[in-house]
Amino acid sequence: MTRFVASVEIAAPASAVWDRLVDWPAHSRWVPLTTVTVHTVRPDGVGARFVGRSHVGPVGFDDPMEVTEWSPPGPHRPGRCAVRKLGRVVTGWAAFDVAAIDDARSLVVWEEEIDIAPRSLTRPFGPLIRIAGRIAFTAVLRTMGREVVAGLTTRPTRA
Repeated sequence: MTRFVASVEIAAPASAVWDRLVDWPAHSRWVPLTTVTVHTVRPDGVGARFVGRSHVGPVGFDDPMEVTEWSPPGPHRPGRCAVRKLGRVVTGWAAFDVAAIDDARSLVVWEEEIDIAPRSLTRPFGPLIRIAGRIAFTAVLRTMGREVVAGLTTRPTRA
């Protein structure tokens, strides 16, 4: 298995960041070449299932996941969500923590530990996967953070 970690500070309250991160279909806007769909009646909480379909044209793969931990941030407590990856191409787990730095800033730490099929590829390409995963997820979290901040600063216009 290969593990990587990405972390980003976001100028938004932890609750707003959490709400955006657990909006699974919204990940389609931040993760390049990927569309996320929910496959359970409830999208939230332990047991929720969703699939990230990554593709370039007709070539792609599904990354089905199931939520295994769900603890939204609260006063003086970071939030944590973890998923188990159930696919044939990518297996392992992913998790993110959202911690308030203060009332207006949060720290998101995203971590994954994955195997890529065929598993024989994970070991020799592990260092590349680790670096690429950290760079990619740092970019994804920054994009998501800009979206959250923009939503907080958008004010309705008066008629």
